[in-house]
Amino acid sequence: QVRLVESGGGLVHAGGSLRLSCAVSGHTFSSDTVGWFRQAPGKEREFVAAIVWNFNTAYADSVEGRFTISRDNAKNTVYLQMNSLKPEDTAVYYCAVDPRWRAVPGTTKEWYDYWGQGTQVTISS
Repeated sequence: QVRLVESGGGLVHAGGSLRLSCAVSGHTFSSDTVGWFRQAPGKEREFVAAIVWNFNTAYADSVEGRFTISRDNAKNTVYLQMNSLKPEDTAVYYCAVDPRWRAVPGTTKEWYDYWGQGTQVTISS
């Protein structure tokens, strides 16, 4: 059974940094695409960043240059380094796995089959 566990969320001031982690078990992690999505209250779940097996990455325009996604296949873990955080980054952050082979990561949440429970990120102004 595929299991994703996010960690690293919290409350920080605007301009601060956080690093989220997503530990994946129960799947061939090294060939998966892993993505981060977020959902703010009253809004749709939106794409943040994703990384495929060959380390190609994709980012939402709103986080490009501030967030960095990376993966450690030896630890079955994906990280999201978030810098220069803004109040509008406040949301529940979810990691997700797309188990299909892809050369570039998908940005559509419907492509992702497995999801974690989410971790809250709150940025104060």
